[in-house]
Amino acid sequence: MIEIMNYINGELTPAICGKKMDNINPATGEVFSTVPESKKDDVDKAVEAASNAFPFWSKLTNAERSEWLIKMADGIKARFDEFALAETRDNGKPLFLSRSVDIPRSISNLKYFAKELENFNEIVLDDRGAGINKILHQPIGVVGTISPWNLPLYLFTWKIAPALAAGCTVVAKPSEVTPLTAFLLSQVCVEIGLPAGVLNIVHGLGPDVGDAMTSHSKIKAISFTGSTATGKIIAKKCAEDLKKVSLEMGGKNPTIVFADCDFENALSTAIRASFANQGQICLCGSRIYVERPIYEKFKEAMVEKIKGMKQGNPEAEDSRQGAVVSKQHFEKILYHLELAQREGGTFLTGGKAAVMEAPNQNGYFVEPTLIEGLSENCRTNQEEIFGPVATIMPFDTEEEVIGYANCTQYGLAGSIWSTDLEKAERVARKVDSGILWINTWLLRDLRTPFGGMKESGRGREGGTYALEFFSEKKNICIATE
Repeated sequence: MIEIMNYINGELTPAICGKKMDNINPATGEVFSTVPESKKDDVDKAVEAASNAFPFWSKLTNAERSEWLIKMADGIKARFDEFALAETRDNGKPLFLSRSVDIPRSISNLKYFAKELENFNEIVLDDRGAGINKILHQPIGVVGTISPWNLPLYLFTWKIAPALAAGCTVVAKPSEVTPLTAFLLSQVCVEIGLPAGVLNIVHGLGPDVGDAMTSHSKIKAISFTGSTATGKIIAKKCAEDLKKVSLEMGGKNPTIVFADCDFENALSTAIRASFANQGQICLCGSRIYVERPIYEKFKEAMVEKIKGMKQGNPEAEDSRQGAVVSKQHFEKILYHLELAQREGGTFLTGGKAAVMEAPNQNGYFVEPTLIEGLSENCRTNQEEIFGPVATIMPFDTEEEVIGYANCTQYGLAGSIWSTDLEKAERVARKVDSGILWINTWLLRDLRTPFGGMKESGRGREGGTYALEFFSEKKNICIATE
């Protein structure tokens, strides 16, 4: 039994109240670790530590802070297999995914922002003749980050890396559902001797820890990734104190396949975009629109390939579909499958819980599900299910499919498949989403802005956009005449 601890002021500590919560392996349904059930007192202690560390940390040079981020990245790399296995046992995702995506990307997040600091310098404007303007970026102070359970370490580092790089000190809340790799990272911080208070990790429930963070007067900004419903609560709380807030929330993303696409590439990627990480990625393409001339062929080929996907013990080398993250989420997905059936949907694949052999017979497994025959405005096509569930339907014209793509409250991402790049870009410009991929999916350049429109988010992460969020801009104007 692993006892997860908070990391506050450079030390690993239990919650002040002494309470713990069970942490369950979703592939087995068994408790395998305990998590601190922290409260406001723990957040106050972490904020105090971060406040004390801020003067020192903010005065370091960019190069010095960069070195610490590299040390953190190298510390994860040195324990790579341990981190990968922990992510799989905590989340239920296949081990191949933890090894190929989650842990490598966590390392690259830290290294990327360490490198990006080279481009985050004072700007001098002196071409007007009458004066010189200097534009400075100053760290905002103590900031809070709240990260989700679907890509636990990946998105945890995606937030803390730019905050630390910008010179802020951090109070971070990982998801209480998947806390293990954040705890392992806190062990790394102890091992490398990260100065006390620079990064503080507080485990606990959202109404306890998250609320205390968003309400704390000394936390100057909140960066949140999670559900739209929770994001709205956080936005309201931050507005009360005029606290800066960045929100990366839900998605119900379209995959648009034109008849002139590269068929095999579009097919294989549409499947990956639907079911990667059991569909538990905010960027997944859960609404698939196929131009009518190839609709039947595409649908039949997709069904055949989905039925051939290996679902099993996430720790097995050949598993490509694992468990969903928790019993609560498992039941939510099954509810939506029942709803889809009531709305008139036809299950082409899946549609129910997967029956697994020991030791996974009590795990939370859902069969990859493809649904046909639903109207565009039904709840199944409007609400974020966040599981291995996708719908498919035909379209006839550009205007029609653009209307389908834009008809939800969300606007995070989408992909468009056509060998006519002029047409594909024309459609992309009319789709209301923060990210559009053409003939690819999840191809990420970390320099680009990441975020959504409508109820998918506010603000942008990535590159200098993230560094700017954690900074205040100051202009110094010097007269030269």
